[in-house]
Amino acid sequence: MQTLIENLVKLQAVELERIRLSQDMRALPGEIAGAEAALGAAERQSAEVSAALNREETLRTRLERETEGHRQKAARFRAQHNSVKTPEQAAAIEHEIAFATAEIGRLEDEELASLERTEEQEGALARARGQVEELAGALEKTRERTSARQKQHAEQLAALNAERDRVRLEIGPEWLARFDRLAAARGTGIARAENQQCTGCRMGLRPQIWNQLREGELLACDSCSRLLYWDPAMVATPKQPQPEMIPGTGQAVRKPGQAGG
Repeated sequence: MQTLIENLVKLQAVELERIRLSQDMRALPGEIAGAEAALGAAERQSAEVSAALNREETLRTRLERETEGHRQKAARFRAQHNSVKTPEQAAAIEHEIAFATAEIGRLEDEELASLERTEEQEGALARARGQVEELAGALEKTRERTSARQKQHAEQLAALNAERDRVRLEIGPEWLARFDRLAAARGTGIARAENQQCTGCRMGLRPQIWNQLREGELLACDSCSRLLYWDPAMVATPKQPQPEMIPGTGQAVRKPGQAGG
């Protein structure tokens, strides 16, 4: 029975490790996807800032063209001002000159604001491109690390599968079928009994069951149905009582009935 228990415990350890490795392998592509998503977001941010810079450049080109148009218009009106013959004509020309001058001032202010935005965006673009470069490097490292882990896990799984097949051959078909059924339903098929409890479900055990387990039997938990075993190696070794010492003497207190030295 002890050999059966040892093989079942070993089989469960192998199965749990296989599950852990399989879950880890399934999670590895998610790490790459996360790094790719971070890089994609940084690339989009860089593209948006670059597009904003292009818009500002286009805006300034338009502003410069409009400013030059108002300067030419103001110059024409100034040239006409000397040839006007009536106060009304002079007032109209002065109005046009004032309007053109005001528009030139407004357009120059807009151009200055555009230059200030461009300066900020150039800094943002430099930071965004730096982040893109950093995240691209991180993605490459993630891919390399993931590839290495996948290879390592595949090798470990191959070894575990071989060990699993070997151990299963050492277990009788009835016990194996029972273990498989419990593991599929509960996640684990065998549990250690400890402190008169099932460590699988933490339910207390009847004294009779507890005594039988301590005699080396393999039983079922009344609560979760897992196979139960008792491991004597888990029992703490009781400490030997230490003699009481007389303070300052280094000598043990003599108990009644003890012979003198």
